[in-house]
Amino acid sequence: MKIQGKMFLWLSAFNLVVAIAYGAWSKEPVGATILFLAFGLCLMVGFYLAFTARRVDVGAQDDTDADVADDAGELGFFSPHSWQPLGLAAGTALGFLGIAVGWWIMYFSIPIIMISIWGWVFEYYRGENRTQ
Repeated sequence: MKIQGKMFLWLSAFNLVVAIAYGAWSKEPVGATILFLAFGLCLMVGFYLAFTARRVDVGAQDDTDADVADDAGELGFFSPHSWQPLGLAAGTALGFLGIAVGWWIMYFSIPIIMISIWGWVFEYYRGENRTQ
């Protein structure tokens, strides 16, 4: 995170130099304003990253002796056999077809999308609280 903070702070210094040179040379207010706003944005991001890097543990990107696998963490759980994205894709495709052809097709696509989202969210909760 230290490297990214330094990178954005150097980028903000570059943007400031370019904004001053562009504003003095071109006499055009819109471009100079945008460059000054880019300077401010890079300064905010760089300050945040540098400020945060001092308060968190050293990551693998800041260690020169680190391997790629040192910074790897848990990636999450991905369903190996879910059919719900297929229904969601079909409903979304039908919805975009409704935008192109006619809005009445949305009456068919919205229920498909909603049922697919419901099934995707709750596909691992089926039968868990069922009383026998």
